[in-house]
Amino acid sequence: MIYNDERIALFVDGPNLYATAKKLEMDVDYKRLLTHFETAGRLVRASYFTAICETEEFQPLRPLVDFMQYNGWNIVSKPAREYTGEYGQRKVKGNMSVELTVEAIKLAPHIDHIILFSGDRDFCALTQHLQAQGKRVSVVSSIKTSPHFIADELRRQADTFIELDGLRDAVSRPPRPAVAA
Repeated sequence: MIYNDERIALFVDGPNLYATAKKLEMDVDYKRLLTHFETAGRLVRASYFTAICETEEFQPLRPLVDFMQYNGWNIVSKPAREYTGEYGQRKVKGNMSVELTVEAIKLAPHIDHIILFSGDRDFCALTQHLQAQGKRVSVVSSIKTSPHFIADELRRQADTFIELDGLRDAVSRPPRPAVAA
């Protein structure tokens, strides 16, 4: 996966990548992921998109976001909205598709290749728009999960589909050794 002299940008749909990696029993190391793509081409920007629950006393996502910002990632976030579902359960909503799409369109004149970490079919229109501008679009997700984490329409629309599990050695944390009892 060498992109030679292409100007590339990473767009990570945080919750989507997290869910896909979890299903694959993979722990993504975001510093290694960044390094992997920095050596594959001319990385212009790496952006991570996520909603954050600001109402909780401890936000488990905050340390990750702080670490990523410190290590070269552009973080795009917004407060998640909390509401009560029809059966009284607490629900959190924080879709970042619009923010990711706007950022990709704004950056498009400065890049040759977008690598999108998401399987969400909502990105088919963005992919088609970028391709019409002469940009290559690769999508990273998984068909090794059941159900697949990538919409078939998005996989077919992309110039290249990259199986996340195929990046395991390059971008995941090694498994922690078992602690002896």
